[in-house]
Amino acid sequence: MKQVRLPSGELVPALGQGSWYMGEDHGARKAEVAALQLGLDLGLTLVDTAEMYAEGGAEEVVGEAIAGRRDEVFLVSKVYPHNASRLGVAAACERSLKRLKTDRIDLYLLHWRGQHPLAETVAGFEALQRAGKIRHWGVSNLDLDDMRELAAVPGGGACAANQLLYNLSRRGIEWDLLPWLRERGMPVMAYSPIEQARLLRHPGLKGFAQRHGMTPAQAALAWLLGQEGVVAIPKSASAAHVRENAAARELVLDAAQRAELDRLFAPPTGPSALEML
Repeated sequence: MKQVRLPSGELVPALGQGSWYMGEDHGARKAEVAALQLGLDLGLTLVDTAEMYAEGGAEEVVGEAIAGRRDEVFLVSKVYPHNASRLGVAAACERSLKRLKTDRIDLYLLHWRGQHPLAETVAGFEALQRAGKIRHWGVSNLDLDDMRELAAVPGGGACAANQLLYNLSRRGIEWDLLPWLRERGMPVMAYSPIEQARLLRHPGLKGFAQRHGMTPAQAALAWLLGQEGVVAIPKSASAAHVRENAAARELVLDAAQRAELDRLFAPPTGPSALEML
């Protein structure tokens, strides 16, 4: 199974599980928990969530799914920007820990840039590390200018990852942000790796997948998994889709296949504003 190395040297699975939109429908909770547990069984042990998702509901689903299996999991959660003050981040983390029913978060991210100074957020993260509440910290949806600013604040160089919108149809980060992160050994966590299922309906991708004996989702994931320093976190609430996603780990696209995808989904030809969902 492919792994990605964090700046600390720790290895994490290159394919994990997301939880965006989980926890919103109580009637779906049993299936959501079962899907996450199946993913753990299949080795998808990096699980991503956030206090924003269903206003904590997704964290509760994740907490139920990992109960009794916490040590198997590399757990990622995110703090709202408006909670990312020096004291606010501590309180938000405590609430997340309670919902997750755990004593620690492995990677705690600033969900996007807000009004609080980055230096203040970093100081809050460092205090949480000293207290043993989080093991690593990182960011999400920060562009190149933000990352350069972060690197210049005290302790900012310890950022462990940047979670970004990255998939075949959203390749803008390849122009400047992705190379900058790679130079520093900082992984990208690619959220919405199949564009919230929209890529599955793309005629070109459907044809590519059919010709090469895979599903469109597997093709999109295999493309990401073939990238250096990228972790993909697809969300699935069905057992069939979890198995389909996990099988993408066995697919290695060759140079001709990657060139074919470049023709279908052109890489950037210049800088662009960071895309977010």
